[in-house]
Amino acid sequence: MTLELRNIVKKVGGETHLYQTDLSFEAGGFNILLGATNSGKTTLIKLIAGLERPSAGKIMMNGTDITRVSPQRRNVSLVHQFFVNYPHMSVWENIASPLRVAGMSKRQIDRRVGEAAEILRLSPYLGRKPAELSGGQQQRTALARAIVKDSALVLLDEPLANLDYKLREELREQLPRLFADRGAIVVYATSEPLEALMLGGHTAALHQGRITQFGATPEVYRQPTDLTTAEVFSDPPINAVEVEKSGDTVVLGAQARWPVAGVLESVPDGRYLMGVRPHFVSPAPREGMVEVTGTVQITELSGSESTAHFDLDGQSWVAQSAGMHPYEVGEEHRFFIDTSGCLYFGADGRRLVA
Repeated sequence: MTLELRNIVKKVGGETHLYQTDLSFEAGGFNILLGATNSGKTTLIKLIAGLERPSAGKIMMNGTDITRVSPQRRNVSLVHQFFVNYPHMSVWENIASPLRVAGMSKRQIDRRVGEAAEILRLSPYLGRKPAELSGGQQQRTALARAIVKDSALVLLDEPLANLDYKLREELREQLPRLFADRGAIVVYATSEPLEALMLGGHTAALHQGRITQFGATPEVYRQPTDLTTAEVFSDPPINAVEVEKSGDTVVLGAQARWPVAGVLESVPDGRYLMGVRPHFVSPAPREGMVEVTGTVQITELSGSESTAHFDLDGQSWVAQSAGMHPYEVGEEHRFFIDTSGCLYFGADGRRLVA
């Protein structure tokens, strides 16, 4: 089963919401749309679902043009960030509704609804109406309805955003398994890089209505083709600064220098952009790391990690490390950069490759 977007463009009035886009999705894994708010994720979801039509281009399903096919005839399940349930129906009836429409037997419906309710921890609430549920329980009901329906397309638009932390973590692990053997194409929109990494599959990075890169999720994360993709796939934000290659040395402002290695060995001397994700910047030194000193501006502490935003020669940096670290806002603090995690880009923002 395949889904192809061929030269898709979406304009509203004089504004372009989605620039020319070509994508190909297959069953057998999650297809992630990763990007910030207004990057084009929801627009793509609506186009695939048939809720909106493209201004140009075609949407192909198994080689058949479905661009003008109605949503009802696309055999699609859609779950939004903001749950939608039938208020006059019980939870059981909400989950069972697509199976009833399909003419499935009562026995089959009971089995499927029971399985979905067990997975999403809804079994005690099957007799309740949506108004009697919490927001998280209502969203789980909407997810259960998508799970029980044998749809060719399953579209999930930030479906876990309104759930509590613990349930969100559990579902991130369970969702790929839930859809693994169903033969459906699953498209999942999220603004969280960590969620994309946990779900795996393939990821399309979006920025301001453009696909900047599409490929296996680990590859897009580790080998972004440009700085924009690296920024999309980094939370907290990637540290992006200018460095200079001079002979066999990399120079970072007046504070740090280290030996040239890797891709920089094959490029001429000059100025380049360097990106380093916050978890490669630490307050604790390790062998081979480069020391810098910055002024702490903001600190974020949790039970498992510490994040510090600091000023380094007039530029804002972010460091993130495991454990609790005693930062003080306004203090000068030593930080250490693991240069093995640095990505290098040309002046045009394209990643340098050997």
